[in-house]
Amino acid sequence: MRGARRHLAILLAALALAGCAHTPPDDPSDPMEGWNRGVYKFNKVADKYVLRPVAEGYDKVTPAPVKTGIGNFFSNLFYPTVIVNDLLQLKLKQFGSDVLRFTFNTLVGLGGFVDVSTRAGLVAHDEDFGQTLGYWGVGPGWYVMLPLLGPSNNRDLVGKVGDWHTSPWTYADDAGVEEHWSWAAGALQAVHDRSNLLGADAMLEQQLDEYAFVRSLYLQNRLNKVHDGNPPKEEFDFGEEEEQAGAEPAAED
Repeated sequence: MRGARRHLAILLAALALAGCAHTPPDDPSDPMEGWNRGVYKFNKVADKYVLRPVAEGYDKVTPAPVKTGIGNFFSNLFYPTVIVNDLLQLKLKQFGSDVLRFTFNTLVGLGGFVDVSTRAGLVAHDEDFGQTLGYWGVGPGWYVMLPLLGPSNNRDLVGKVGDWHTSPWTYADDAGVEEHWSWAAGALQAVHDRSNLLGADAMLEQQLDEYAFVRSLYLQNRLNKVHDGNPPKEEFDFGEEEEQAGAEPAAED
């Protein structure tokens, strides 16, 4: 459980730092922009000298079928988080489908290394506790850039703490898994996930303001996930609707 305490300490420390904003932000959703940009620069340096080189080496030496199997395994390993949040969002049909998906991939797909469920027509879903909070009307709050962990917001910070209770790492000690194996598996997952983003590096480097681009991409992605790909129209053209509403009295004259 030492890993769990360290993980929670990072999240709670980042949440406490949400009260340290003093510089006026470029974006109203980002009142901590000065702090966040500093953390983003730190993460860039850590990625450049540590994570990215390791991910490039992993990508170069790992055969594509093996890499696919590793991705399938980690996706299945954390799929109980999806299932629990299906239920919390009252998506009962999706809940049943995801229970079957997890069961088939675990029992028939060699512990999840082979994605037999997708071939059988059981589509994968992506749910977490941050999305559940959004589903029940909790707003995103402030945008937060976390050291090493990357972009988040107040709602998703709380969501990460909630999702920790459905993470397999939480119960590794109770299952008899030694801590160094948990750390090794977590490191492999981080390297694997980073290797999947290597193709996006060139696009990111072309942006005039990388930080603003990443922030916009993250907020848009989370908005889409909370609303299952159909965010409210007013989230995008609120200004246009107000302009039309203000023009109505003139039309009546």
